[in-house]
Amino acid sequence: MIHAHLDSESLGRVRLAPSPALEAVWWLRYAYTGGRHPVLGDPGAAARWSLRHPDVALVARCLSVPGGPTYMPDLLTPKPPLVPAARAFTEQVEAVDATPPETVARQVYEERFLGGPVPADVRTAVEDGTFAERAASGLRQFWLDAVADGWSALRAPLEADVAARATDIATYGVGHLLRSLHPDVSWDGGRLSIRKNYVESAHFHGAELVLAPTAACWPHVSAQVAEPGNAVLGYPAAGLGSAADRPRRPGVGRLLGRSRAALLGDLAAPRTTGELAARHRLAPATVSYHLGVLYRTGLVLKERDRQVVRYRRSAEGDALLDGRPGG
Repeated sequence: MIHAHLDSESLGRVRLAPSPALEAVWWLRYAYTGGRHPVLGDPGAAARWSLRHPDVALVARCLSVPGGPTYMPDLLTPKPPLVPAARAFTEQVEAVDATPPETVARQVYEERFLGGPVPADVRTAVEDGTFAERAASGLRQFWLDAVADGWSALRAPLEADVAARATDIATYGVGHLLRSLHPDVSWDGGRLSIRKNYVESAHFHGAELVLAPTAACWPHVSAQVAEPGNAVLGYPAAGLGSAADRPRRPGVGRLLGRSRAALLGDLAAPRTTGELAARHRLAPATVSYHLGVLYRTGLVLKERDRQVVRYRRSAEGDALLDGRPGG
């Protein structure tokens, strides 16, 4: 059981905000462990491909795995900053990059691997002082490869949850909000308790606690309260569970992201980057990036005709689309 004791000033600093870094870390965990989200399904081919990047793999090896320690280094999921939503992930990654070496060593060696064997690349990065920089790079790369394209759709239910719970605060107060987050979370006279399979206690004196609605770690609670300066309590966003009992086949858009799925669907016939940019009203650089991801995952092929490069769907891409003809 985790107990977080909040004084009156800390209670007054409780706020709600989605955490893009928390979403990215959990999607990376699904990709690394071969798991599936209970509602949203498979993390996607692009997420698995991203694991080939050494910095993405470095982060993945520090995440929890089935049957192992449940702790994941808190430095990978800084609390959401008080900035416009469009800048939140960028500033969280900057916070990861700025993590002091002694914090890295403690969270990785003592808390994640419990003083036991540490993967060679992780140990090397900690010892040569590059872990924080590489972890920031890995999170940034995974975000670009697997999360960014679908982030606006994923963010919508999170922001809707924030709006609804803000109304709850205004109507019933913060105590009611804390008691209504999840069955594993309770609030009683200044003490926030979170049911976990380990014991931990923290005392908040004028510290901020961020309540972060999550999609990626649904239906679980993600508790990060040991250090009040970086305290985040992730709870399942309302509304996702309503789909849990309905069998659903993961759509290509959820596997690849909407833009990449649309481009893949348009490649039954060979097309150039410029043609695709015009047809989909995207910047050529954006199309080039998405085509690079699709090409590296084997879903499209490249054909060069003198100075012109055209892309078309591969057999693997056809299979992913169930043989549907492109647009």
